[in-house]
Amino acid sequence: MADEFDLVVVGGGPGGYVAAIRAAQLGMNTALVESDHLGGICLNWGCIPTKALLRASEIHHLLHHLDEFGFAVDNIRFDMAKVVARSRKVARRLSLGVSGLLKKNKVKVIDGRGRLSAPNTIAVEKDGKPVAELSAPHIILATGARARQLPGLEADGDRIWTYREAMVPTAMPKSLLVVGSGAIGIEFASFYRQMGAAVTVVELLDRILPVEDEEISAFAAKQFTAQGIVLHTKSKVGGLKKSADGVTATLETPNGEQRIEVERIISAVGIVGNVENIGLEAAGVKIDKTHVVVNQWGETGVKGVYAIGDLVGPPWLAHKASHEGVVCVERIAGKDPHPLDVTSIPGCTYSMPQIASVGLTEAKARAEAKERGSEVKVGRFPYLGNGKAIAMGEPEGLVKTVFDAKTGELLGAHMIGAEVTELIHGYVIAKTHETTAAALAETIFPHPTLSEMMHESVLDALGRRIHL
Repeated sequence: MADEFDLVVVGGGPGGYVAAIRAAQLGMNTALVESDHLGGICLNWGCIPTKALLRASEIHHLLHHLDEFGFAVDNIRFDMAKVVARSRKVARRLSLGVSGLLKKNKVKVIDGRGRLSAPNTIAVEKDGKPVAELSAPHIILATGARARQLPGLEADGDRIWTYREAMVPTAMPKSLLVVGSGAIGIEFASFYRQMGAAVTVVELLDRILPVEDEEISAFAAKQFTAQGIVLHTKSKVGGLKKSADGVTATLETPNGEQRIEVERIISAVGIVGNVENIGLEAAGVKIDKTHVVVNQWGETGVKGVYAIGDLVGPPWLAHKASHEGVVCVERIAGKDPHPLDVTSIPGCTYSMPQIASVGLTEAKARAEAKERGSEVKVGRFPYLGNGKAIAMGEPEGLVKTVFDAKTGELLGAHMIGAEVTELIHGYVIAKTHETTAAALAETIFPHPTLSEMMHESVLDALGRRIHL
């Protein structure tokens, strides 16, 4: 006989475990099925351990620029094994924390792989053997995604890496090629370059960080190039030849074929949803391009079956998955949550410099404004005009805001520079609560802080900029 619950969640990543905890808080008898590590890819092989690595690269960069602050250090070196070990330790600590939270909230955690086996039923297996059968009127699928593999560029764990291998190098490669310039690719490119490797990035589209505002992408490209990263846009890998010493890659670029020799290649060309072997087809759940199709509440169209996180549509971000989990559960519990507003989801890239954004790019905002017969106002403020940025030794950056010219609605905000991933939430709050440019202009920002640039960008959009 199946164990009965009010809700069963399949997948313990940032969407799944948050959904399970919120359900328990609302009085639902909840089970969570997870086959690997609690916390999912984000906590164990993504967001968290990569930030630990990037912190090490920031320290390495700072140590090589100590003379700017009046310090001198000789014989700077690092131990790659210790750098990686610290990253893994951080991930393990937080994974144990998730386990503790689930236990505290009385969520039943079941070790194994869950599969829809019948209506309102999840069959759980471990190492090919049945573990449990769970019954619930509501089932949330949160099985996440994995790295996309391109033909001819399949990861082998040796010369060609995915993000997993790139996070645990046994030694620092002298050179590497990063294929793909989204957030994941750029973060790894930044980490390895700051740690001393020669880095080349190849991107199929006409600019790096293609989902970001064009002006921010161009600013980032200039900064990365100055750091020594070689960027090839409108380019692709035409062929690979492995050897005992590395890989020879043939790049098809606008200037013709180029051959480069590198020790390692990192493939960062997107993700595919983990839709296989979880019973979707038999249950009648619709799949589109490896991702489950859902409505604004996470409903799949099959009664009692829901999906959230990287398993469903973009943007594929941990904080989006967590929010989807809460909305989905509160809807199930009969609450009245607001549906997810994709335009209010912030995106962050933790490279050096950092990039952060929310809402529409300037180009998208202008296109939409033209359709409705309206206009936009754009404000900008450079890091070079901010006292705190200069004092920190971080004078390169830009804050950009886009408003509806008539209503003052904040349509988008785009930032590049030191700590922008910590600043973007100010604009997210403003956008979520429909704060206008006029209201932001009347807000008092503390001095001296980086956040003052957020204010100055708004004032610039209104033609009221004071500094510079």
